[in-house]
Amino acid sequence: MIVYRLLNKKYGSALSGEGAKIAGGRWNSPEIEMIYTSESRSLCTAEVAVNLPIGILPKGYEMITFNIPDEMIITEMKEDMLPLGWKSSPFTTLTQRFGDRFIYENKFPVMKFTSAVVPGDFNYLINPRHPDFNKIEIIKKEPYEFDERLFKR
Repeated sequence: MIVYRLLNKKYGSALSGEGAKIAGGRWNSPEIEMIYTSESRSLCTAEVAVNLPIGILPKGYEMITFNIPDEMIITEMKEDMLPLGWKSSPFTTLTQRFGDRFIYENKFPVMKFTSAVVPGDFNYLINPRHPDFNKIEIIKKEPYEFDERLFKR
């Protein structure tokens, strides 16, 4: 399966989870490594765009294409399995604890769930602590320029 990640190059490696570890996010607390990916380039763009300020065109991003082996077990979280308020903005600590548990339990290398930004499309969280993590590979990196219309006031 192919998934995508938009990465600001100043934050380092696409397969480390370090950026999420530093800042935390909707699905992880600070100090917990996690890699956020999406099923399409467009969903990736939307997920990043909602977290950036309007009026400032982001620079220095690259689109990373990953291959998750077809035989890899992916746990799928249906909406009714997600914590209350999982779509809220700003996100809550309930979603962070949910994601942290996914990492700590270490049962699955990847978790699939619907996007809060584009319902019906899917994001994939990758657990860099899982023993099968090294089977996930980067197959392409390319510079990415956001369309300025996404950031106009």
